[in-house]
Amino acid sequence: MQLARRPCAKDTFVFIEVFGCEGGIQSYIKDVLIAYASLNIVETADIFLLRDRIESIPPEFTSRFNIYCFQSGRPMLDRIRMTLALALHLLLKRPRRLFCGHINLAVMAGQLAKLTRVPYTVLTYGKEVWFPLKQSEGNALRNADHIWTISRYSRTLACKANQLDAKRIDILPCTVDGHEFTPAVSSFEFCQQYGLSDARVLMTVARLWKGDPYKGVDVTIRALPAIAKVFPAVKYLVIGRGDDQPRLAQLAQDLGVAERVVFAGFVPNEDLVKHYRLADVYVMPSQEGFGIVYLEAMACGIPVISGNDDGSADPLQDGRLGWRVPHRSPEAVAVACIEALRGNDCRCDSAWLRKQTLAKFSKDALADQLKQLLEAPSMSKANTLSQSGSHI
Repeated sequence: MQLARRPCAKDTFVFIEVFGCEGGIQSYIKDVLIAYASLNIVETADIFLLRDRIESIPPEFTSRFNIYCFQSGRPMLDRIRMTLALALHLLLKRPRRLFCGHINLAVMAGQLAKLTRVPYTVLTYGKEVWFPLKQSEGNALRNADHIWTISRYSRTLACKANQLDAKRIDILPCTVDGHEFTPAVSSFEFCQQYGLSDARVLMTVARLWKGDPYKGVDVTIRALPAIAKVFPAVKYLVIGRGDDQPRLAQLAQDLGVAERVVFAGFVPNEDLVKHYRLADVYVMPSQEGFGIVYLEAMACGIPVISGNDDGSADPLQDGRLGWRVPHRSPEAVAVACIEALRGNDCRCDSAWLRKQTLAKFSKDALADQLKQLLEAPSMSKANTLSQSGSHI
């Protein structure tokens, strides 16, 4: 077990992996932890990490939290070691709350919390709880003192699939860095690289995986012929990589729009904002648990188009900030793209769009929402009951 320590921890978090890989869940967890550390109502926290190594964790986290890492290359042994260490920690340290960061840890966390009489909260994100869970996992969710998730849509699907009480599930949304994602003139270098000079640019950032084809890239490609009749210079910039790209490229070829579709492939994080600034419209008629990419685009002042039956309702504020269309309808996508490219709608006002987005989904807004959840009477009541119960 590797460890970075600071004193005075009152809460405990347990996650599978946060710092050893990149992904939407990992970025969200980092944002939540940074928001937690910024609050004056908390001290520090103990964090248990199953698959991370201490050397992979940035100083901004090791300086703020007590961090316990269990990655040794032997997965089964690592899980046993972490379970035992967490059990002893809960028994001896008596934290006021345990936060379980993934459904795959919820059974273990729930059993230990019950044994040690520590209230526990399970953090959920999207598809991992949208379908019926194993009985043990479902019970771990239903028995949790609280459940947090990222969107109303994710809450609805989780409740329907696993017989959960929606009143017990609170929303802690994703966020965007308003200092990083800002409006600016598009990069001449990238315009030249992708052949976008004098073009009206639609853009999508998505994984191009055969197993997850519902990002809507194919739908947008099918919409291009109709869009091109109104905007002959339109091009579609697709950022991302995956094994579905050959199918998408062939689709563009078959529809006669291959010269309009630019597959940029993987783009490193440091160049992503410059790519957003190439776009006139961000379009992704998808099925998302939330959709951080919509926030990133809107923070850059770019109009957005999403699907109308997913978690994008939250970042788009039920369509007030963007177009929400049937996610498998090329005709609806074409109409929305044409309206957005014309730019006559208030949802195309760059300054207004950015302001409205950051008002609800900035880092500061996340910290405020987290503070409200931690100070909620139900959270305090659960903690009081646990502290008044029998100690083992």
